[in-house]
Amino acid sequence: MKIGTVFPHQEIGDDPALLRDWAQTAEGLGYSHILAYDHVLGAVHEGRQPKLLGPYTERDPFHEPFVLFGYFAACTTRIELTTGVLVLPQRQTALVAKQAAQLDLLSGGRLRLGVGTGWNYVEYDSLNEDFRNRGRRQEEQVALLRKLWADDVLDYRGDFHRIDRAGISPLPKRRIPIWFGGFSPVAFKRAARLGDGFIFGSGQRQNLAAVAEVRTALRQAGRVPDAFGIEALLNYQSGPERWREQVQAWVDAGADYVAMRAMALPGQGDGLESPQAHIDALQEYWRVVGDLAD
Repeated sequence: MKIGTVFPHQEIGDDPALLRDWAQTAEGLGYSHILAYDHVLGAVHEGRQPKLLGPYTERDPFHEPFVLFGYFAACTTRIELTTGVLVLPQRQTALVAKQAAQLDLLSGGRLRLGVGTGWNYVEYDSLNEDFRNRGRRQEEQVALLRKLWADDVLDYRGDFHRIDRAGISPLPKRRIPIWFGGFSPVAFKRAARLGDGFIFGSGQRQNLAAVAEVRTALRQAGRVPDAFGIEALLNYQSGPERWREQVQAWVDAGADYVAMRAMALPGQGDGLESPQAHIDALQEYWRVVGDLAD
């Protein structure tokens, strides 16, 4: 079991020294990876039709994951860098391929690319992408990313992409893993067909139940569940008396990763009071569960 931590984008602030200290503390303690969320834009929810149902608004800060991880790659030497998840269909596929390849090269092969479809149609519209076909486009994007990372030049025509005898350079030195995230049976089935793993971001009970759904979908897709990665996000706010129990449940479930999430969840009260409190939370959590890590 590898134990990582979620980058607390809402509460950590933007002081480069504090961000560095947080990342270096995580690496120094033994955390396996840093997982970061993704939103390019936040949108006002009031007066929307259809309603925006996701948790974040224009008031929630997000650091751009590729830029953030480029900074963390220079500040650290070992810790893995995971997008959890990048809203892939609202981004240009060839550009994502280039950014991911560069990050993986310059970090020494430390990127794990988690992708999802998102929920914020305003963000899609603002980035000049179509929210309605995001699922189908994501499937083509995953296939195209792998081709762009493998071939010097490709001639590709799909339903949503055309690449006319072109390619990125330099190529990554390995097959960058692509994991999926989401909350629906559609996302589980898509991941089972196309992904290297799945990141579960709901509550503990819902996540454990969803693992069974994903493993069923893997068998239906003719894949071996043991070769597919599993990660779950665990909440710091659950309290020290439950931390070990929660991690152990995922050890027992055969998961590969968990990640501690210390920032407050939307609608569930205030989070930690300062960036230093998030550094202290890394230390406190590790003291309780660190011996369960591989």
